[in-house]
Amino acid sequence: MSNPNRTILIVEDDMVDVMTIKRAVGQLGITNPLHVESNGEEALHYLNAVEELPGLVILDLNMPKMNGTEFLKHIREDDRYKSLPVVVLTTSKEQQDKLNTFNLFISGYMIKPVDFSQFKDMVRTIHHYWELSELPY
Repeated sequence: MSNPNRTILIVEDDMVDVMTIKRAVGQLGITNPLHVESNGEEALHYLNAVEELPGLVILDLNMPKMNGTEFLKHIREDDRYKSLPVVVLTTSKEQQDKLNTFNLFISGYMIKPVDFSQFKDMVRTIHHYWELSELPY
């Protein structure tokens, strides 16, 4: 990411997936702080409470209370969060989920690999992309 101190917000209800992301980040030597919320509602509360926005949001779609698509609708309607970069990381291969989220201006849509080495490669790719990207804020 263009700012190595920027937090990466992970919005994911499956703790196994959270641990997999954390393991991949650790093994890759990514030093950005990680913050985890287990649904969109909690993630909105977090965004409202922080002074500095995260550099990246990694978002699952299928969560309780407020799912990923609902969360995206909320942040895209709010001028403070409109430009937040969001990468969807999900098990959903549904075309409608892809369309719905791209219509809400996500930065990428990725299917969670089952194999850890493939998962780590995907996290590496996301990291390299954001390392080179310039954030609008």
